[in-house]
Amino acid sequence: MNTTTNLLKKMNLGKTAAIALSVLVISCNSGGKKDQQGTEKDSIPAAEETAVPTAAKAKVFDINAYPVSEKALGAFPYFNLPEGYYNYNKNKPVDYDRAYFWVGDHFEKPEGKIFYDYVRAKEGKSYSDLELSKNIEQIITEAGGVKITESKVPQDSVPNIPENNGLKYKDGYGFIGQMPTVTYLIRRTDRNIWIQHTPTDDGSSIGWMILETKPFKATASLIKAEAMKQELDKTGHIALYVNFDTDKATIKSESKPVIDEIQKLLNSDAKLRIRIEGHTDNSGTAARNLKLSEERAKSVKDALVAGGINGARLESKGLGQTTPLADNGTEDGKAKNRRVEIVKL
Repeated sequence: MNTTTNLLKKMNLGKTAAIALSVLVISCNSGGKKDQQGTEKDSIPAAEETAVPTAAKAKVFDINAYPVSEKALGAFPYFNLPEGYYNYNKNKPVDYDRAYFWVGDHFEKPEGKIFYDYVRAKEGKSYSDLELSKNIEQIITEAGGVKITESKVPQDSVPNIPENNGLKYKDGYGFIGQMPTVTYLIRRTDRNIWIQHTPTDDGSSIGWMILETKPFKATASLIKAEAMKQELDKTGHIALYVNFDTDKATIKSESKPVIDEIQKLLNSDAKLRIRIEGHTDNSGTAARNLKLSEERAKSVKDALVAGGINGARLESKGLGQTTPLADNGTEDGKAKNRRVEIVKL
């Protein structure tokens, strides 16, 4: 079974549905033109005649090719659904994260505030992809938005969405890779607003997500070696926050000072032995989180060994999502649970 199929299964995505977001059929009796052989052909409007403005096509996606909108917007996530439709899971917006938006040939990866959910019809209301998508298109157009693409994401591109990200935001990604994905952009002078929606597999809902870009603001502070030693002597363990690449065990450069302080701690006491424990939040599967936490703990150990610490003084262990420090029901709680702990042996 290939990687794409595994990802789609873990995102709870089903088989291909024969439903598109917008289908325009013109009767073959409506005065179609004839080709050179005299065969009458349907008259179908060209794609560029869509009501949503589009930027000039380019070989490489260039966000600067899209117009800036100064039209008034309300509070995030900006858009109300049409009458008879609602957000099924009522997910709380995520204050800061990355999401993947299809632009026709690759994913853009903006970071910022994210809203995501399934959209379904209320009881007594018949669901219509066409009605829903045309309403969304209209309100985005009125806000100065531009349609970037309406196309199916190639299945070999789906794995470019990291597994944990795909599982965390599966409500928003919908049946991506199997059904047409529609992506919009509203450029502002101070931020960009991305909107994307894709039908789900049963033809009864769409997944949609809205991301408002904003710069990352570091709020963590460095714990010095002296403070680490005091906490280890007092409680036997300390929680540290080491940043890694998304869904990977690669330590980000901004976390090097944390590694340096652990190294100073170990150099200050030649008898000190520690276990490095990796912990995650509950996004994604328990099995994946366990493996990721093991890999991250080992990365910290390897970094310390590379810095001159004797590996015999170090152990590493992954505990995945099994020992949270805070409530995984909030983004703040999830952030606290994504940690590395140093345990005195």
